[in-house]
Amino acid sequence: MQHRFDEVESRISNSNLRRDLHGSRHLISGKLVIEHSPGLSGPGKSATVQIYSSTQIDPNTRKGKLSEKACLKKGKSRKEDGTKITTYKIKLHVASEFGNPGAFLIENNHKHRFFLQSATLVIPGNRVIHFDCRSWVYPIKDTNTGRVFFSNTCYVPNQTPAGLVELRKEELESLRGDGTGERKEWDRIYDYDVYDDLSIPEKGPDYERPVLGGSDAYPYPRRGRTGRPASKIETINLDLYVPADERCSPKKLSEFIANVVQATTHFLLAEANSLSHDSSSFESFDEIRELYSDNRGQAIRGALTMEKVEKVIPAEIFKEATHKSEYDIKFPLPQIIKANQFAWTLDEEFGRQMLAGTNPTRIHCLREFPPRGTLTESYIQISDIEDNLDGLSFEQAMIQWRIYVLDHHDYLLPFLRRMYSEGVCPSATRTLLFLRNDATLKPLAIELSYPGSFDNIDGTKTMVIIPEKEGTLQALWQLARAHVAANDSAYHQLISHWLHTHAVVEPFIIATRRQLSVMHPVYRLLDPHFKDTMHINALARAVLINAGGILEKTLFTGKFSMELSSELYKEWRFDEQALPSDLIKRCMALDESESPIGAHMLFQDYPYGRDGLDVWLAIQTWVGDFCDIFYKDDHSVKSDTEIQAWWSEIRNVGHGDKRNETWWCQMTTKADLKQTLTTLIWITSALHASLNSGQYTYTGYPPNRPSRCRKFLPEEGTMEFAEFLKDPDKYFLNMLPDRFQATVGIALMEVLSRHTSEEVYLGQRSTSEWIDNKEVKQRLEKFNESLREIEKRILERNGDPELRNRRGPAKVPYKLVYPGATNVENVAGIMDKGIPNSVSI
Repeated sequence: MQHRFDEVESRISNSNLRRDLHGSRHLISGKLVIEHSPGLSGPGKSATVQIYSSTQIDPNTRKGKLSEKACLKKGKSRKEDGTKITTYKIKLHVASEFGNPGAFLIENNHKHRFFLQSATLVIPGNRVIHFDCRSWVYPIKDTNTGRVFFSNTCYVPNQTPAGLVELRKEELESLRGDGTGERKEWDRIYDYDVYDDLSIPEKGPDYERPVLGGSDAYPYPRRGRTGRPASKIETINLDLYVPADERCSPKKLSEFIANVVQATTHFLLAEANSLSHDSSSFESFDEIRELYSDNRGQAIRGALTMEKVEKVIPAEIFKEATHKSEYDIKFPLPQIIKANQFAWTLDEEFGRQMLAGTNPTRIHCLREFPPRGTLTESYIQISDIEDNLDGLSFEQAMIQWRIYVLDHHDYLLPFLRRMYSEGVCPSATRTLLFLRNDATLKPLAIELSYPGSFDNIDGTKTMVIIPEKEGTLQALWQLARAHVAANDSAYHQLISHWLHTHAVVEPFIIATRRQLSVMHPVYRLLDPHFKDTMHINALARAVLINAGGILEKTLFTGKFSMELSSELYKEWRFDEQALPSDLIKRCMALDESESPIGAHMLFQDYPYGRDGLDVWLAIQTWVGDFCDIFYKDDHSVKSDTEIQAWWSEIRNVGHGDKRNETWWCQMTTKADLKQTLTTLIWITSALHASLNSGQYTYTGYPPNRPSRCRKFLPEEGTMEFAEFLKDPDKYFLNMLPDRFQATVGIALMEVLSRHTSEEVYLGQRSTSEWIDNKEVKQRLEKFNESLREIEKRILERNGDPELRNRRGPAKVPYKLVYPGATNVENVAGIMDKGIPNSVSI
């Protein structure tokens, strides 16, 4: 029987360094700890370890001198949390003048890969040298070379010990590769590519999509290069190439697949129930509510159901999810309808979600009237809103910065007719709102543009809808709100969430691996914020954002989704993703350069902005403290060759379609470096959490945030208007996504809103020995103290009845940027608190 082992944790642990009997050589004794599943063998004598001196150079290799080899043998096993751990003792002899170890070389001559978690050495004076490895080591028969691991002591390039200089250079060169060939599982190569893997031409013309990136027409951030043929159909599977160290752990993958299976189970049950209905639409709100009931499940039968599901669920997961014939679990009840099932219908809740919902980054204060876009000027008139300003004149409201707009208009106009031809009913919307004395937002008007007759000059029609409290006009207002929500849902998924976090971060990850040594302090700072992102993005390209993928099937933008994302990348600026800059740009805060944050909130009951600024300041302080330890002045940044190469590659390659933008900083000062790192950590942690964690809470109930509309607002004098007058609720339900689309969307939201038990939160590290620098660790603890204080403030704000946007009519407390620093034990499930370190789902 052939044995294999999936994951190996190795440590060269606390050992004594002593002289042998002759006094001319040191004996280093230690142990390696190997983690593997029960019944699977460890590497035995097929793995060897050698240590590099950091100070003594071998004249033949120009690298540090190497010790003799030590083999793994005489393992002793134990169980730890259900995992088998085997310990191997080793001995290494080195010359007395060997000096301090700075790296080690490990060769895997076994048949299978193993996972090296960490290593430690103890040298004279009882000084411990740590190696935070956490990396897969593949068989040398595949890689043709051993793996080098550096100690946790950080050096900027010009301070690298002599014995490690050549090793540092050689390691980075190997990680860059030569830009050719299709990547193999064991390759440790990071390179860039355009998004040429979204099309599936084998399925026909409807599955062809433009290449994103590398052109003026379709600019885009770069992704990790796989080298596979662009037209090859690639479905979700564990063989999808991502550099091994970027892959989710086996445990996380297992939990992730379990989440998908659970959501698919819910989907299957809901779809099976829908077979008993003649209409594809929901017939009542109670019927939607039944998706979340606690009733027992029933057998899933019917070829039609299986055929539909197989079109949207990847084959491997479909097979695993449908091997049972009966399911008894339905969707969990979303928070938006848990305390008050009708709160979502209220205008106050509609406005509150623009400040504290799943997409709080689009709304902005209006500084000129009428609202203007890049293509049009609004049809909304002062007379439409002046009687609804709580006693203020229109001029007073504008002077006091109390008119706000959620604008999803001009960027959609060029796409409307193309989307309409694909069977949806798209509208481009502008929503005006008034900031009341209690800081709640009161909707004033919704402007909708939609495809009109072809003899129109611009091919669109426009209507303005005013809020009403009851009757037919109130029902019409509810329809207009649904179109706004559909716009905002698509913008949230494609731009705020995918583009502004997942996609824009990937070039930073690739550049970090290619240009910053693992010994570089900035590498150590950023590494936890990149965990799993490249793998999650690769899975998204395979099943979410690809041609015919789940987002195309659920969002009204359909086959134009990623093309729209590319169009809005033209507006992207990294510097404006800094939270203070973003708030100032949207006139949600005032520029206050003399304060540490640099911005002052325009009004305090903006939960995302207020909590976000607290977290931003904590990150900014932590990054500043960290950089001050390693950089004395501006010259030390400017002379850091790796940082300069890193920043140049991000600008000119990773975001190469933006290389000529003048807003990029020059990276010549400590301030440049601190601002860049703060912004990057903010994006990967708090920004992503604010956009991801609340998805099921708000979007898990389709009437609150439908992903598409199947009907336009009815025009007076038409058959549609007569249908609407006869039964406004039925018209609204027919406007929502059909049962199939809605349940697919709910299942997706459930998966995306879950986190695994091994999630690491902001301020936390996977190991306490992540860096050998006491001052850094002290500063990290200071950072954690500030996060704990922020948690207290957030809980106090959520309990303050004067801050009405903190909970709203739906009674959903705002915790989407709650740090979670006090989490002692992470439990998998729907996220309701905690900022994960990285874009890890």
